[in-house]
Amino acid sequence: MRILVVEDEPLLADAVAEGLRREAHAVDVVNDGGAALERLDVHDYDVVVLDRDLPVVHGDDVCRTLVARDTALRVLMLTAAAAVDDRVSGLALGADDYLPKPFALRELTARVAALGRRARPAAPPVLRRAGISLDQYRREVYRDGRYVPLSRKEFAVLAELLRADGTAVSAEHLLEKAWDENADPFTHAVRMTILKLRRKLGDPPVVLTEPGVGYRIS
Repeated sequence: MRILVVEDEPLLADAVAEGLRREAHAVDVVNDGGAALERLDVHDYDVVVLDRDLPVVHGDDVCRTLVARDTALRVLMLTAAAAVDDRVSGLALGADDYLPKPFALRELTARVAALGRRARPAAPPVLRRAGISLDQYRREVYRDGRYVPLSRKEFAVLAELLRADGTAVSAEHLLEKAWDENADPFTHAVRMTILKLRRKLGDPPVVLTEPGVGYRIS
């Protein structure tokens, strides 16, 4: 998934981002509400991890803006205020979930994964096609029963291709969902990752190129 972490404590923001990246997500980080709204105007995120008490634009106002847009984007709100009334008010703003600080990183990544399943069309936990089996939660891939070790980016790209169920996926879509904002759109990152995937998955080739369209699993 593509995730935006909005947190004004840099150390916490970096820790959350790294934990999510270990789960093969593409993660961008900003430290205030104004920067968050700017990113959200540019990128198609699946989930926003949103601190409530933000500088420049308060987290409540960011949440209200997102809800007014009526998109499939999901919001996990973070706050140091853990009282029931605080949780209720956060959910009343339109947040999809609410996690008080301090929290366990494992719980946050699990909640983000759950929100991601709601942000997108439902998909089974194990994606299968053309002899490939990809377990989204164990992060394991097999080809005809053979274990295939993949990097985070290779895993993320393969998951997007399998989700498409045989339909071609553009390089732009793969770049948007599997890379963060630091990726240069003019590089050959997607093409090189596809080449590595083909080599690791072995013969016969199952990742096909549709000229001028993108890539698909046969």
